[in-house]
Amino acid sequence: MKKEILTFTILTTAILILASATFNIKTAKANSNYTIKQVNHTIEIMYNGYVFISDTIQVTGQATEGFLIGFPYKYGLHVLRCVAYNATDFFPVSLNAPLENHIGFYGVKINFPQGAPQIFTVGFVLSNGLLMQNPYNVSQYILDFPAYPSFTRDVANCSVSILLPEDSEHIGGTIDNLTYLQENLSAFTFSPAIVAFSSTGNATQIFDVTELKHEAKINGIGEIEGSDTYYITNKAYKEMNSIEVVLPPNASNPSAYDQFGRRMIQPVPADKANHYRITFSSAIEINKSTKFTVKYYLPRKIYITQESSDNFIFTFPLFQHMNYFINQSSITYVPPEGAKVLSFENISVSSSYSVKRGVFQETLTIQSQNIFWLDTFTIGITYEYSLLWVSFRPALWIWTLAALGCIMVYIWKRPKAPTPITVPTVAMRLRAEHIESFVDAYERKKKMLLEIKSLETRARKGKIPRRRYRVRRRTLETRLNTLSRSLAEMKDKMRAAGGRYADLMRQLEVAETDIDEIDANIESIESRHRRGELSLEAYRKLLADYEHRKEKAKTIVDGILIRLREEIR
Repeated sequence: MKKEILTFTILTTAILILASATFNIKTAKANSNYTIKQVNHTIEIMYNGYVFISDTIQVTGQATEGFLIGFPYKYGLHVLRCVAYNATDFFPVSLNAPLENHIGFYGVKINFPQGAPQIFTVGFVLSNGLLMQNPYNVSQYILDFPAYPSFTRDVANCSVSILLPEDSEHIGGTIDNLTYLQENLSAFTFSPAIVAFSSTGNATQIFDVTELKHEAKINGIGEIEGSDTYYITNKAYKEMNSIEVVLPPNASNPSAYDQFGRRMIQPVPADKANHYRITFSSAIEINKSTKFTVKYYLPRKIYITQESSDNFIFTFPLFQHMNYFINQSSITYVPPEGAKVLSFENISVSSSYSVKRGVFQETLTIQSQNIFWLDTFTIGITYEYSLLWVSFRPALWIWTLAALGCIMVYIWKRPKAPTPITVPTVAMRLRAEHIESFVDAYERKKKMLLEIKSLETRARKGKIPRRRYRVRRRTLETRLNTLSRSLAEMKDKMRAAGGRYADLMRQLEVAETDIDEIDANIESIESRHRRGELSLEAYRKLLADYEHRKEKAKTIVDGILIRLREEIR
């Protein structure tokens, strides 16, 4: 009986497998109305370590239900962008699509609304997490990449090219050459690979451009001032001393400034057109971030066209010749004061924009994400502007000065009131007991402030319960407020005494003001350092400067108290 059951189970399983295979064959035949003749598989390392994989595909027939392409699934975790295009159009793309139910693959489906072209390209941008740097020899790198693309059809010919950065040398890996050819590439090819190379120059750097803020301002006579602000993070195993940036065509007189607005070394033109090398004042440490700004000027004749006496068109190309990946980008255009934006054209479909209208000025801002060189586009802004606005500000100043002059003449010529007779006041005499009370009260205030600070430190480290901390702090603050009011009254009496007492009180108040401002500045830089807006080196330098100034102010306060104590001896 058991043998019959086992035989029946085996036969049933075999029938199901055959039926499934027959169904898959029929399905494949139903959809196999195209073949892949040629694929050019290109792997390129971008300037900031991101990887661009381009597959130019030549097919015969029609992929009526869409075209599937993929690679081993581990690379799907690094996919940031995917674009499909030919010479004239971009095509819709569906990410993370199943590759005909084959597991282990990350698939992408390309749809052709107007019919599939015979030649098209699919491009992937992958994160710089696939480019690994040797921590013991920072000139050596390893790139993890798919050796071949994965298709649902066999490929007659697949040629592969690996484009390493300039001045790089191939030193090993799972491939023998940077270019190779595979004939009759099987469907669902699963082929991860690595390539090792060395790069001693600055052509290979691993960093993130977290944000790029571009701004172009046009003044009344058509002069264009541009500025690009970068927020970057160093992800390499070495410090970053410089970076190469791309400026708009025909930019002139570039200058660079660090995150504190201090001018850096003059940018130096690089080998490529519109590329400039920016050298940092202090190197960016590993896994640290910084912000810097590049300012420049653009020629009016190239960027501005005058259609009529009052109508102008500002034409500006974006992201040209850019070989790095940008996470977030904002572009702001500021026409002349008094101009009115009439229209704008050619804004990318993937971008969002807003127009802000002020009292005398309008600004256009474009927001974009995940930008690389295929996102190049040229925006055209048409605005209306009268040259009479050039004289608006000077005329406003002239009228303001004229009004002030009239007011001053009126005040000078009006009848003067009789000069009151002033009676000299006699300085109040201070007793030793009053001076001693002031010094003792001030010492109690200093001890109370130290006790509050110590209480905060203990509470932050968890050495006392929060409830006890709040009760004790509330008590100390109440006592401190009462003591501060008493000290204020004593200071008034000291000032009223005149002479050296009034001068000492003035010096004391200046020192107290300095201490309060320094404490606020220290709290500000600590907050900025925690948010990552301030590098560790800059934070330590500012903190040391503030602590030195604070000690100097405290020394002045202690000296004043010592002089007052000498008065009562």
